[in-house]
Amino acid sequence: MTAKPAAALHARSAQAPKQQRGHARVAAIMQAGAEVFAERGYDKATMTEIAAHSGTAIGSLYRFFPSKESLADALLQRYAQHAVEGLAELEQRATELDASGLADALVDFMLEVQLQRSVVIALVDARSGGDDLRRQFRAAMRQSLAGVLRKALPALTPARARVVAVTVLHLLKGLAAANGEEPALRRLLIGEMRSLLRLYLASLD
Repeated sequence: MTAKPAAALHARSAQAPKQQRGHARVAAIMQAGAEVFAERGYDKATMTEIAAHSGTAIGSLYRFFPSKESLADALLQRYAQHAVEGLAELEQRATELDASGLADALVDFMLEVQLQRSVVIALVDARSGGDDLRRQFRAAMRQSLAGVLRKALPALTPARARVVAVTVLHLLKGLAAANGEEPALRRLLIGEMRSLLRLYLASLD
């Protein structure tokens, strides 16, 4: 895969931690930042709230992330890396999966990144240049998924794989709509999504 969205995003002013404790602190700050951004929105969220939410002294927060913008950039970069690396790992084992196994793997992948994705979309929408970032994410995800599909379904031509990748991503977006349902119904909806994707992928063999 040649698209590297993570390389296109940089937490420009964030300071990299040098010790294990620092890594743990940065992870806690980023988790708190994601939760506060999701709850309050990018514009209304404050570094003071994020510091309190993560149990971090405000001075320590600013040492790692000198601004709200640098924290948002770090979250964008982390999501990009996570998404592309997750699909790269799936591509490595795609030849071992039949249509049913591939459908399950793709649904599981999307469920895993879903919370991060919702935060990232909110950040992208709030930031200047959001349209460019959205295009980068979309292009990278489509290219990465097309690579997975060609490994799992070698009969697909590159052009056909790109079309199928877009179709699959649109289907998987339906998982987000299930989040607002009560747990029992949500489980049923996810099961229906798995069945639908299995049937679609099986039809491509």
